[in-house]
Amino acid sequence: MSTVHEILSKLSLEGDHSLPPSAYATVKAYSNFDADRDAAALEAAIKTKGVDEVTIINILTNRSNEQRQDIAFAYQRRTKKVCQTPNGSPPIAAQNAHPNELSAALKSALSGHLEAVILGLLKTPSQYDASELKAAMKGLGTDEDTLIEIICSRTNQELNEINRVYREMYKTELEKDIISDTSGDFRKLMVALAKGKRCEDTSVIDYELIDQDARELYDAGVKRKGTDVPKWINIMTERSVPHLQKVFERYKSYSPYDMLESIKKEVKGDLENAFLNLVQCIQNKQLYFADRLYDSMKGKGTRDKVLIRIMVSRCEVDMLKIKSEFKRKYGKSLYYFIQQDTKGDYQRALLNLCGGED
Repeated sequence: MSTVHEILSKLSLEGDHSLPPSAYATVKAYSNFDADRDAAALEAAIKTKGVDEVTIINILTNRSNEQRQDIAFAYQRRTKKVCQTPNGSPPIAAQNAHPNELSAALKSALSGHLEAVILGLLKTPSQYDASELKAAMKGLGTDEDTLIEIICSRTNQELNEINRVYREMYKTELEKDIISDTSGDFRKLMVALAKGKRCEDTSVIDYELIDQDARELYDAGVKRKGTDVPKWINIMTERSVPHLQKVFERYKSYSPYDMLESIKKEVKGDLENAFLNLVQCIQNKQLYFADRLYDSMKGKGTRDKVLIRIMVSRCEVDMLKIKSEFKRKYGKSLYYFIQQDTKGDYQRALLNLCGGED
């Protein structure tokens, strides 16, 4: 087994697509997997006096998301809530329905931050994102930070899946909820991003367009009085990520300030926050998450919601890269920070998702 550093040194952090995404995962499929055995062990752990959290954590943080879905079905079968079809395969309805039985049992067995981690792990990635977005917009006031983090950092494919699942779960369009919960240019930016229509053809490097976009970003902002926000939104939500990375580089030859500094000078409030998050995601998504994790733990008190969401949603995507960026920037490992900042079973679960000390 090569170390994180060996894997990462072979690959540029730019995003080498020759490796499957799970190459950067800290949580991978369990090789000796048996859904029925896991379901039985979970049932026993839930029913035992005082609840056996350690078993629950060790099973669910050491299985891939797909395996957890299988465990939920096996659990459902054990508790007889899914009727079998004659040939023994789960009926169509059961294949599509989210098996909530295991979630419900764990919800009543666990509490607090540990419960949030475990229930998050039981959802598919798009169900998890959809439910986090819904929670961010429910009730009075909007949790703009959550909205911004998820919508700025997901790929087209992820966003399209989130939109589909959101519709399925909440019987309404994500875009409709965003529109009714936000306003002004911030709304325009969120709606444009949530469509998941960013160009993904990265085969051609168009130097002329790079220069033109850099110049237009400058002309629309720092160069003039007031900001042509729609122009910024168009360029930053439509162009591909590799293209924009080059645009932001080129931008420095027109503007006395880099893109992040320009945003701070030009816009305020949620819009400023959204543009800053977006540009950081485009420049280096794993560094962006490393910074969010650091901010969730630095100083007094832990912003557990952010910590949990990033650990749950990135552990099967790019957590190894995030850890490597974290250590490079902050001098100590993410593992060390989580150890210092959390305790008990909650800590155990997060450290498992973090995937050991680097």
